[in-house]
Amino acid sequence: MNLSSHHPIGFLVAVAVTCMLPTTSLSQTISLAELGPVGQVQKVHGGFSFTEGPASHADGSIYFTDIPTARIHRLAPDGTLSVLQESSGHANGLMLAANGELFKCEMDGKVTALNLDTMQQRIVASTFGGKRFNAPNDLVIDKAGGVYFADPHFRAPQPLPQGKTCVYYVTATGKVTRLIDNLKAPNGVILSPDEKTLYVIPSGQAEMMAYPVMGPGELGAGRLFCQLKQRAGQSGRGGDGVTVDQFGNLYIASSLGLQVFNRTGQMLGLLEFPEQPANVTFGGPQGKTLFVTARTGLYKLEMKVTGHLFARSH
Repeated sequence: MNLSSHHPIGFLVAVAVTCMLPTTSLSQTISLAELGPVGQVQKVHGGFSFTEGPASHADGSIYFTDIPTARIHRLAPDGTLSVLQESSGHANGLMLAANGELFKCEMDGKVTALNLDTMQQRIVASTFGGKRFNAPNDLVIDKAGGVYFADPHFRAPQPLPQGKTCVYYVTATGKVTRLIDNLKAPNGVILSPDEKTLYVIPSGQAEMMAYPVMGPGELGAGRLFCQLKQRAGQSGRGGDGVTVDQFGNLYIASSLGLQVFNRTGQMLGLLEFPEQPANVTFGGPQGKTLFVTARTGLYKLEMKVTGHLFARSH
């Protein structure tokens, strides 16, 4: 999440640009047209301050945050909107865990998990090296129940409590490890469907990184995965939230819209929205709907492809 403002953009356009490719490639490249979309962008709700963190529940609900108001909202399968939690710690990124808890990055300095049945909350991680985190931003939960999360500087105290912006891993038992400390404002994080690669998209650089996962919370050397397309006259602009589909294609929120890359790092196209996207997730009855949090609104776009389903409660 980056609270800087940009001009609104249009609806939908497809492009074909190639980023730096790794040495391996797919035997067949899927085009953006084969992935979707189906129809036009639809505005679901508006009037928010700055929406973020969409997360899909197995019952069809979508949870998302409104950071300045410190609220978490629930969009029910029938379209009803309600407030799940007030005083959320300025929650940003969200994800449902296999045990049914809603994990959240609180920009006030910690990662927590909320029991949706009892509304009881527990702290997952709040410190590293005896100091609070800067402002946890985005997260992804692996099959082992551990959490990878980004801790940039947005909304953090100054000087930064951790002294630098990093990516961490916290095990299911609460052990925290610092994994990455050399990126400019690491923001969106996501695992590949086979969980053998961790993708990190910084906000302060155009280069998106990929790291081999050697084991839960153990990463190999990072490599350049791709470089985000820039708005005319700009350079060095990174991304925000990210999601992944069943084939491993990535959908990265950026100043231009959702930039779609296949797993080899080739840009397949661009999905544009009336407002700049901050984050995105797949949801809906068949898992084929992109739900996009974009500044003051929540939008959806039907796709042909199904989103990857991380372990979660059913």
